[in-house]
Amino acid sequence: MEYRELYRMALRVKENAYVPFSHFQVGAALLTEEGKVFTGVNVENSSYGGTICAERTAFVKAISEGERKFSAIAIASSGGEALPCGICRQFMYEFCPEIDIITGKDETSLRVQPLSKLLPEGFRLETE
Repeated sequence: MEYRELYRMALRVKENAYVPFSHFQVGAALLTEEGKVFTGVNVENSSYGGTICAERTAFVKAISEGERKFSAIAIASSGGEALPCGICRQFMYEFCPEIDIITGKDETSLRVQPLSKLLPEGFRLETE
């Protein structure tokens, strides 16, 4: 899948965000290595700690469907370019330190960079 199309998917889905407090809509479109796409939006909560970001929403949907291998995630927001927060960076690192992060103000000015650049010394426990 072309990254512009993935970004367009994130742009479309951001309209479903639940953001009564910040009014800052974010959408994410997560691409698996097999070509499936899972989308997510940010969902705010009156208990601010219960808020979840669009990136983690997309990942949780994919993981709950049995997916574990990812190649790219596009992130679009209502306020220009939006990079993943620290929690999202660490969450994604657990599954794919080299995933391509696609961001931009719009689909004509996309920036692609590996997660390892945004979180150069990410943390993972050895599971085996």
